[in-house]
Amino acid sequence: MTDQPVSPLGTTSTLPLPPPSANGSSSPPPSPAPTPSPAPAQAPKAARMHTRISGMRTSLIAAVAGLAVVMIFIIQNAHAVNISFLGAHLRLSLAVALLLAAIAGALIMAAAGTARITQLRRIMRRSRRTPPAS
Repeated sequence: MTDQPVSPLGTTSTLPLPPPSANGSSSPPPSPAPTPSPAPAQAPKAARMHTRISGMRTSLIAAVAGLAVVMIFIIQNAHAVNISFLGAHLRLSLAVALLLAAIAGALIMAAAGTARITQLRRIMRRSRRTPPAS
């Protein structure tokens, strides 16, 4: 017959007591052991965990690489050019002029995308308010 530990309430426990800690403080009671699940037919592939931090790290690496490309572009295209637009005459570096044009294009595309998303949200909101016709 095996000795089972006795709890302070006088009942016996089926779980063994943990060893005492080195500093003499008591540890929390042990949790019941989880039941083992049946083994899968195939071992699952090691999935990579994607977190916000890993996404931000990847974005920063891409941004640094992009910045290096932009710096090379600016250095190689440093000569000044004359630009005329709607009556305005400027003398700018070719690289700066092209970067300003790219930024203006990106802002126009962002404005168009924002307008489309707003339009779709309004349509969805209206369709939620009105019940479907039977």
